[in-house]
Amino acid sequence: MWKKCPLSARIGIAIILINIIAAIIGPGLTPYSETEIVADVWAEFSAETWLGTDHLGRDMLTRLLYGARTTITIAFVVTILSFTMGIFLGFLAAVVGGWVDQLISRCVDILMAFPTLIFALMVLSVLGTSVPILIGVIAVLDATRVFRLSRALAADIAVMDYVEVARLRGEGLFWVMRREVLPNAIPPLIAEFGLRFCFVFLFIAALSFLGLGIQPPYADWGGMVRENGGAISFGLVAPLVPAGAIAILTVAVNLVVDWLLHRATAKRGH
Repeated sequence: MWKKCPLSARIGIAIILINIIAAIIGPGLTPYSETEIVADVWAEFSAETWLGTDHLGRDMLTRLLYGARTTITIAFVVTILSFTMGIFLGFLAAVVGGWVDQLISRCVDILMAFPTLIFALMVLSVLGTSVPILIGVIAVLDATRVFRLSRALAADIAVMDYVEVARLRGEGLFWVMRREVLPNAIPPLIAEFGLRFCFVFLFIAALSFLGLGIQPPYADWGGMVRENGGAISFGLVAPLVPAGAIAILTVAVNLVVDWLLHRATAKRGH
């Protein structure tokens, strides 16, 4: 499959793998701790601090690697949770139909009626900004988007002959959802997973930038942009380092998603 990948997808996969490896083993290779002050404020690049230092004199490379572990891990966990909830409820609504479909759909409509960022800010301001609450709030909000796609896919699949045959054989609801609906909905759901991961990743960074995401002293890329924003006034590039990391990973995931969508479309065309 690697040989058939276009260059853009290969670049995207390579960048994603580099970020995953950096998040897993990177913090263990750094000579400094996440909160250790190692030099002057906003020191320039040097042999001791390859990417300079932040607004407190902490090593930017170390913070970037710790931030990768925090931000990417939380974004991945949130995306998994949102897909688990969204797919289950979407398939349930489409396969069962009737009042179950109406009840779930109307609840989702209520959640989607609020602007996502404003709703998240309101809930986090009331409940607090601990990591479990952050994960739960974003997962529920993102699950509404996954529900819409899952329901639409399952509604088309549920009327197919092989699904009716399974029902006539006496197969249960969850068997039909797991063995008949899910396998035929996987390609678009995989592509959607990449898109939703990008959204969650950027959303966490945005919340941290606003001060309601991952809290200090823990490093995360959105918070690093906020903390070092004042360096721009002095012509320094400190905030551009985490901002660039966010942009590069987002572009890489989208390159892979575009390739997956193209493959799925080509297969349906055949």
